[in-house]
Amino acid sequence: MAVFTLPKGMIRFYKSNVEYLSEHAVDPDKRRYTDPNEGPTHFLDTEHYGPSPFDSIPEKWTDAVLKYSADTLLKYGTVPWKIEKTYYALVKAFQQRDSLAILRLSANLGHYISDASVPLHMSLNYNGQFTKQTGIHGFWESRIPELYCDHYNFFVGKAKYIPNVLKEAWAIARNSHSYKDSLFIIEAHLSATFPSDKKYSYSERKGIVLKQYSEQYAYAFHKALNGMVERQMRAAIFKTGCFWFSAWVDAGQPDLFLFPKHLK
Repeated sequence: MAVFTLPKGMIRFYKSNVEYLSEHAVDPDKRRYTDPNEGPTHFLDTEHYGPSPFDSIPEKWTDAVLKYSADTLLKYGTVPWKIEKTYYALVKAFQQRDSLAILRLSANLGHYISDASVPLHMSLNYNGQFTKQTGIHGFWESRIPELYCDHYNFFVGKAKYIPNVLKEAWAIARNSHSYKDSLFIIEAHLSATFPSDKKYSYSERKGIVLKQYSEQYAYAFHKALNGMVERQMRAAIFKTGCFWFSAWVDAGQPDLFLFPKHLK
């Protein structure tokens, strides 16, 4: 959907390669199984940095390394810095007229922005493992969208230029963090008041019987969240388009009409 935020000078190239972008949007997750350096780029464990983490963590990587050490930052997540790094790699790809790199980096950038837009990616307790809420990550990120995304409005308007990409990356993380505590509280309250025999259901996929949150429980959670999942998905779509657009502008707005359609 981020493709449809782009201006006339970009949208034809991106639309003609939307299949590639969709297919490769999951590449960073796949790399986590083969690249030990990939894991930290998907999250930020804010609790490690105290009750006001965004007042404690320097925004610039070099300043943060001086304060905490690179090992500490890598242990507790680096997603804002990964967004910045991927952005400048995309600018370079535009400047070099490297269409395949543009597509690959655009897909990667969208993935990291989406990760930073998930409140649970801002927490050590990312799957509720410390609060007896194990499974909440997939519940919020997968089960709810699968059931209700057909009712979401993903048309978010036109992309806007971002003057400071690092500050914007931190703003995305800060916004997601603001939902973190309420998300856990909402699910804990719902779990305590919902009939336990109706909380889960079973379904068969590819011959395997899976236990999952029931549609009744998912609906109650969806209603209690009051549009949180949709808001964050819309924000991720819009910000992805803004970062793509800004990289193109910072690269001098190269003529993408001259770029070939990517062939697998």
